[in-house]
This record gives sequence, structure tokens and C-alpha cells, in this order.
Amino acid sequence: MKLLISGGTVVNASGPVAADVLVEGEIIVGLCARGSAYSAEWAQGADRVIDATGQLVIPGGIDGHTHMEMPFGGTQSVDTFETGTRAAAFGGTTTIIDFAIQSIGTSLRESLDKWHAKADGNCAIDYGFHMAMSDVNKQTLSEMDLLVEEGVTSFKLFMAYPGVFYSNDGQILQAMQQAAKNGSTIMMHAENGIAIDVLVAQALERGEGDPRYHGLTRPAILEAEATHRAIQLARVAGAPLYIVHLSATEALQEVAVARDRGQSVFAETCPQYIFLSEEDTAREGFEGAKYVCSPPLRPRSYQPELWRGLRTDDLSVVSTDHCPFCFKDQKQLGLGNFSKIPNGLPGVEDRVSLIYQGVEQGEIALARWVDVVSTTPARMFGLFPKKGVIAPSADADVVIFDPNASRAISVDTDHMNVDYSAYEGLEVKGKVTTVLSRGAVVIEGDEYVGKAGDGRFLARGLNGYLR
Repeated sequence: MKLLISGGTVVNASGPVAADVLVEGEIIVGLCARGSAYSAEWAQGADRVIDATGQLVIPGGIDGHTHMEMPFGGTQSVDTFETGTRAAAFGGTTTIIDFAIQSIGTSLRESLDKWHAKADGNCAIDYGFHMAMSDVNKQTLSEMDLLVEEGVTSFKLFMAYPGVFYSNDGQILQAMQQAAKNGSTIMMHAENGIAIDVLVAQALERGEGDPRYHGLTRPAILEAEATHRAIQLARVAGAPLYIVHLSATEALQEVAVARDRGQSVFAETCPQYIFLSEEDTAREGFEGAKYVCSPPLRPRSYQPELWRGLRTDDLSVVSTDHCPFCFKDQKQLGLGNFSKIPNGLPGVEDRVSLIYQGVEQGEIALARWVDVVSTTPARMFGLFPKKGVIAPSADADVVIFDPNASRAISVDTDHMNVDYSAYEGLEVKGKVTTVLSRGAVVIEGDEYVGKAGDGRFLARGLNGYLR
């Protein structure tokens, strides 16, 4: 089947151009100047023409940090791979990379197989996996090489959550040394979990159990300290490092110094750190529990520096850390004790539109928007040039985005499997109108026209910035 997208402005990370896009089967086969002879010829031979006049045509978004069906704190994130990837598609994301979580005492192989079983045949869009390591030992270090051969080329470690996910500095160094050998990338949750646990216990002893104390016991300086320590360990090992969900300007400064030194250090931030703040976790009653995540939301004064980090490329990617828990029954597990509130926010559906607000506000250029939500994650996680670009031979993952439309984000219109929206009532410019996943239309207007199982597992290559 041949499909032509005509009349739109194609936006890649290299910039915008007025062009028509020809898709044949699952692949983009051509671009031509709008109104050219080629365009007229393609229109005559197309089985379907989609009119994108006045709209932006961008590569499908890639969310490199999601947690579907993730066990945490005695419960589980409520989006399945089916509901979560469908919601992602509605928001203009055509690829997710989820985290397979190793439980202590199990092998990486066993843990990865569990996540394959969850996702296989259920995803609306393409997907890959990172491996989160909770038990670094001789066996799991050797397994890292085997997983790289299977296309799982990034491994997450935790400086937080002692007794659950935490790795000490020696274990982290060993994993980094292994990554330096096999070419994989180490991803790091950088918070000083040992110190945080002390602060949490002290707060609870004082009777400070409300949601706002979650953030107060995870101060920015402990994120910065852990970020600095992770960078130095990676420097010793000669390994690349990717800091996940960076929230604090103090941590961003550590990343900037390392990058200026020429070290292979990368970092992502998330929409919640740009659009929400510690004021939300301090909402009246127990409402603040809806906004409990780790690292926590920071003061609004941090937000301009995060936008600046995106402009300067000290922040390379915007992912969501999508890990939704319902307010009723799940977040309420922490009534009176903030340490029992499941950590995580919903957001996989809202990321592309939210970051577009940076274009509207003059914070980032149009091309940079595409870069941080699609192209750089494709390069970083070994998917480029099949993903992350509108170009011949690339997968036809295409989003048509109307920059003139506006909408209010609401749980009533979102499609994530959660009972609230973290951005309820926020007015945003721009709206996804059509989404193609490998050439098949999966979102048309406000309708989902795909099906579970359309998505395929992606065996990923190595970090494209290290070649």
C-alpha cells in the first residue's frame, strides 16, 4: 500500500522543510518539495492521501523511560503494555523503551523473559527494553554480554532504594567496567539512598508523614552528590553514563562539568520537573500524594535552568518515567506515612505536547523539540536511522501535529489507565491528529484504529553517540 502525506511541514532535528512524504508498506520511500511534479505523480499513484496542510509532520516520539506493569511498594503500576502503549500512541509516541526489572536473587535472563511475556502480543507500538539490575554479581555481570547480543544494550543501576534496588559503589563500578567492555550504556538513578533513608526515618519520628515530606527528605544536594559520584565512577571505569530523570539544577551542573571535560555523560529530564513543582506535593489534604515521585518535584525556580539545559544539550532527552498509580487505593497506601506512597506519575500520553509548549514559549526551537522527544533518544538507544527521522529507508513512524489547535489536559480525555491526570486543566497548544506506526495508521483524530500486537520488540544497537 502506498500512502502520501501532503501539504505539511516536515520537521526533523535538522530543521523544518515544506515537503510531502511517501510511504510504501512500513517504510518511508521518499520526500519531495511540496507542489513539485513528484508530488503530483505520487498523489496519482497513492492508495491514500492524508492532507496535512497547516500541520507539522514529525518522526514518531520515542519515550526511553517507561514502567508498564511494574511492581513497587506492594502494588503495581496500573498501565499494562496494552493500555500504556495505546495511550502513548494517542500522544504521538510510537516507540517506548521499558525497564525489565531484576529481582534480587534472580538472573537477568529470567527477569528479561518475564518482561517479554508481559509485552509480547500486547503492544500497540514498537518497544524495547533496558535491564534494571538489582543484584550485581559474577553471574549477572557475565549475563550483561549476552543481553547486549540480544539487543538489550543499556543497564540501569540504583543509588537509591536500599534493600530493594540499591547497588553500592563497588557493584556500580563493576557493572560500569563490564559496560566499558561490551559497549553498553549504564543508566543511573542518582540519589543518595542511604542518607535519604536516615532523613525519612527522622521525619517520621517527628510525626511528619504528609506527602510534602517526601520531597523534603530527598533534597537536591543528595541528587547532586550521587550524580557527581556516578560520574566519577564512570570516569574510572571508562564507561558511558546516562543519568535518568534529572530534576535538580545542582545535579545538572555536575553533568555540564563532566560534558565540558569531554566525558561521555548524558542526562534526561521529564515533563513533571518542567511543569510541576514542590507546591503540588504540598497541596491541601492528601492531594499531594498524586505528585509523589523520585527524584521529587523541585522549586519552580529550577525550571528555567532545565529549559536552558535542553537548549545547551546538557540535557539530551526528555522521557517520562511513566509509572502510574491510582490515587484511590494505591497512592492512599501512604496515608499518614509518605514513605509508603508508591513513587511515580502518569505522563506517557502528554510528553510530546507538553514539550511543544517550550516552542510556543520561546524556550526551544522547533527542531530541538523533535530532537529531544525523538531523534536523540533514537541515537542514544541504538534505533537510528530506522527511528527518529523522516527520511527514505526509515520506518514510517510518523506523527501529524496541528500547532494551531489547543486543548486542556484532563483525565476525562486522556487514555492512560489511571484515575487522575498530573496536569489536570493545563491548557496546551498543539494536538496530535494522526499517527502512523510502521506505515499503519493507528490514531486518526480522536480514534484509536490500531490493535494490540501491532507493536514489535526492537533489538537495539549500541549508543550512537559512542561510535
